[in-house]
Amino acid sequence: MMNEHWKKSTYSNTGGNCVEARATAQGAAIRDTQHRHLAELSLPNTEWTALLNTLRSH
Repeated sequence: MMNEHWKKSTYSNTGGNCVEARATAQGAAIRDTQHRHLAELSLPNTEWTALLNTLRSH
């Protein structure tokens, strides 16, 4: 599991299309690195796991 610090995806390109994620008590949070100040999306553990499994299968 991740720590409280945001971690940028290793798949993010150098063109600025980056996503960061961090662990939360309920699951994970993700945000757009170009608009960090606007919002983050919080996902419970089951949804975070489903998202990762879907992304890995493609």
